[in-house]
Formats: sequence, C-alpha cells, structure tokens
Amino acid sequence: MSMRRTTQLFICALALLACGAVSAASAQEPFTSETDEYAIELPSEVWRAVPRPDNAHQHTEFIHGDRLDGYLRVRREVIEGDTKLSEFARTLADTKLRYLPGFVGGKEDRFAGRLSGIVSNYEYTNGGKPMAGRVYYLQADSRTVYVLHFTGRSERLRRIQNQTDAIARSFRLKQ
Repeated sequence: MSMRRTTQLFICALALLACGAVSAASAQEPFTSETDEYAIELPSEVWRAVPRPDNAHQHTEFIHGDRLDGYLRVRREVIEGDTKLSEFARTLADTKLRYLPGFVGGKEDRFAGRLSGIVSNYEYTNGGKPMAGRVYYLQADSRTVYVLHFTGRSERLRRIQNQTDAIARSFRLKQ
C-alpha cells in the first residue's frame, strides 16, 4: 500500500515539474514602446530591449543574447497609397540590402499575425562569417508599414526563427 502511494506521489511531482517547465518556457516578456506606437511580446528573457537614440528619434532595438545571435530593428515606413507591399519590400531590398557583401536574396512569403503582411529572407557575409536577415513587412493601413528587420549569424537566426515569427505575430499597435 505505501509503495503504491509513493509511486502516485512521485508521478504527481513529475507532472507538477513538467507543468512548471512548460509555463516557464512559454513565458512571454511584453514590451510597449514609450516613444513609438507599438507593443510586442518577447518570447524569452534572452531578448532584451536597448534604447538607441539617433539624430531625430529615440528608437528601441532588441538583442537576443549577443547582437550576432539575433538583432531586431523596428521601423515605421509611410508608402504611397497605391504601392503594393511586395513592391515596397523589393524596392527596400534593392536600395538597402543588395549592396551588402555576398548578398543573396531569398523568397517572399505571406505572413499573418495581429497585422498581416509578408516576410522575406536574405543572406550576406560580415567579416567572412555567413549572416542572414529576416524581414517582416506588416501593413497597419494603406499607407503605413512596420518593418521588423532581424539579422544574425545564419545558423543562429535559423535556430530562433520560431521566436522571430512569434515576435512578428505579437506585434500590435497601441490603442
């Protein structure tokens, strides 16, 4: 009788530990920009927000551990009302990304989250190391696009792609 009870207690303890591990692994860190009009959820404590002022604005950038492991810039862009999102993405790639060393463009896919849009990938080199970029173009309205631009070492960015997708899916405008 006591052996059976010990086994039941052991199983209950394992179940509680498993539940705790799942809830800790799925913990999201909310981030609401004080200067911009958006909010996102960072999928783990490894991601941290870093304020970066430039000449005109105070931007927040996000780093996954080390900047080479994962780096996110969020920018708001205004487009012409008749510009298609894929056309805007190609123009941005042609004017800003194509000149990176070893640049190789990737495919473009539809993306759905709180805001819909497209996602594109590319590869390049930095100091002889293979790097990658993943860019989410999320359309807020007919003239406003939010660009979530992730970069990092190729293998590391591929490893955290589920996290970049989760961040982009969580992106929302403040109310």
